[in-house]
Amino acid sequence: MLALVTQLFPLWALLLSVLAFVQPELFVGIKGQIVPLLTIIMLCMGLTLSFKDFRNVLASRKALLVGVVLQFSVMPLVALLIATLFGFDAELTVGMLLVGSVAGGTSSNVMCYLAKGDTALSISMTAISTLLGVVLTPVLVALLVGQSVDVPVESMLISLLQVVVAPVLLGVVINYLAGGLIRKLEPVLPLFSMAAIVLIIAIVVALNADNIAHIGGIVALAVVLHNSCGLVLGYGVTALMGFDKKVCRTIAFEVGLQNSGLAAALAMKFFTPTAALPGTLFSVWHNISGSLLAGYWARKPLTVDTTSAKVVSEG
Repeated sequence: MLALVTQLFPLWALLLSVLAFVQPELFVGIKGQIVPLLTIIMLCMGLTLSFKDFRNVLASRKALLVGVVLQFSVMPLVALLIATLFGFDAELTVGMLLVGSVAGGTSSNVMCYLAKGDTALSISMTAISTLLGVVLTPVLVALLVGQSVDVPVESMLISLLQVVVAPVLLGVVINYLAGGLIRKLEPVLPLFSMAAIVLIIAIVVALNADNIAHIGGIVALAVVLHNSCGLVLGYGVTALMGFDKKVCRTIAFEVGLQNSGLAAALAMKFFTPTAALPGTLFSVWHNISGSLLAGYWARKPLTVDTTSAKVVSEG
């Protein structure tokens, strides 16, 4: 039952977004809770990780390196390209770049599992990109848009250490010390994360109610293109490099599904509510696109070719 509730995340996000759009006053008053909610999300992520997940990096060094490079090159550059093509102003451009420059989202791990990808690699990539993103996110945004917008790199770095690294590491330590208890709680952790993300989305929608009526459609189109490019390039580049389809599926999700809740929170804290709009729309859309793609790949099972010991697709 809990799994079904979590899988219906796009529906809850959409329903609460509509409520926030129609009755913004219900959520505007709790805008100060965005960072605490994000901290909860990152703590829940940390509780699902172990030191073993980080050691798994050594077993898949090449795949992980390629995935991380694609993560922090394809997504920010595509974000800047789309923002430029659409003629976005500085606020929306920053918002697009924040979405493109943050780490992979935890939803990628779920989608990877459903699509029969390499879940261990997915978890390792999410963990590593999350830690690298603490430095790379503010640096990339500053490099790509810093000339036209004042990007508070140092403040963002400190904030990311507080709301990302600290709760994730705390979660890993708790998992190490009380693994048995955490395994019992593990089924409800995604529910807490989902609830926190949905609330963040609702708050940002409420703060952008007027803007959404005027620019929501064009930003939504930009977000769909951004997410689609990440999924396609994540899969296509790794396929061209000769990785098996299991790894290609995994990296496609890691590149295409972003920690857009973090992007929205950073936009609210350091820029404007308008800058948080791309992250908000991305949070809803990438779960829809990810679910559809995972469902499609789940119906195309992977088998092991015993003659070559490589993972191949049956169709």
